[in-house]
Amino acid sequence: ATTEIYTLSLHDALPILTEVLKDAARADAVVRDSAVLLEKEVAAKSGLRGAAIRTGFKTMKKIRPGIIPHALRVLLPQFAPVVDPHYAMAMASGNTVAHFRTHADAIADDLLSVTDARARAADNRVLIRVYKTLRPQARKHVALAMPGVAELCDKHVSA
Repeated sequence: ATTEIYTLSLHDALPILTEVLKDAARADAVVRDSAVLLEKEVAAKSGLRGAAIRTGFKTMKKIRPGIIPHALRVLLPQFAPVVDPHYAMAMASGNTVAHFRTHADAIADDLLSVTDARARAADNRVLIRVYKTLRPQARKHVALAMPGVAELCDKHVSA
């Protein structure tokens, strides 16, 4: 049965997280929990690169208070259709966290395709330059967050 599920196209999956985000109260909860996950992931970064990420994140929040929830409100509706098929397959596998961990690079690539498209359409040259600087390492960092993303989906889809 599991083999059959993986033959499904990623585009055949039900819009799971997409539906959750249509409910304002549930969307607000997803944004809050996503912000907590992001904070946790940034805090866990170590070494010189980790220090640079933590400093940049802190500076960004200081310069534009509320930027994280705002960015999540904009990005989550774009991320959801990308996450939905992966989450459907993860649910079918019986262990969403393990599935997201095993397929972390592919899911990260799909999520980053959203931010790549936004960067290509951006007008702000400073933002584009910063994105291009950070992008080469983004896949690794996004992939490391996949178990937390699976847990977040589990919490909000089953709610």
